[in-house]
Amino acid sequence: MSLAQSVRAKKAAAKKSTARKSPAFPAKSSLSPARQLDAFLDQFTPEVAAEAREALRRMRARLPGAQELVYDNYNALAIGFAPGDRASEAIFSIALYPRWVSLFFLQSGARLRDPEGVLEGTGNRVRHIRLDHAAMIDSPGVQDLMAQALELANKPIDPAQPRRLIIKSVSPKQRPRRPA
Repeated sequence: MSLAQSVRAKKAAAKKSTARKSPAFPAKSSLSPARQLDAFLDQFTPEVAAEAREALRRMRARLPGAQELVYDNYNALAIGFAPGDRASEAIFSIALYPRWVSLFFLQSGARLRDPEGVLEGTGNRVRHIRLDHAAMIDSPGVQDLMAQALELANKPIDPAQPRRLIIKSVSPKQRPRRPA
């Protein structure tokens, strides 16, 4: 092994040992996707986890046939709702942070008519709503925004297809999931 290879190997080993692993399960889990998602949710406070579970229940009822794409990222836990298994197709996502849950409009958030002014964000595409409670998803204003987003989606969700829960990625290093 050359000196350069040795240095690279030592750096890689040091980087690997300092990364904080997600405490709920190993990177290659033998758990089902549903149990993995439950483990991800359980890392948050009971209040945030309960709101997220209720928000997911309401989204599943509203979007039959949607594929759920789970990303346990550095900053947040995000569950996307898409017509297929590609992240670029996701129309909505529920994202969990240490103190709140948000509903994201991913493809066309910036183009939605929002007479009530509930959408937040200034990006070119994405907008979100910080959910004070999961029942906000069923409010007429949010339902209208969701209907618009579905109408503008690049690819429609087929309600006849079976729902799948797909764990897409788990970041080995994460911010704390509970407030300090």
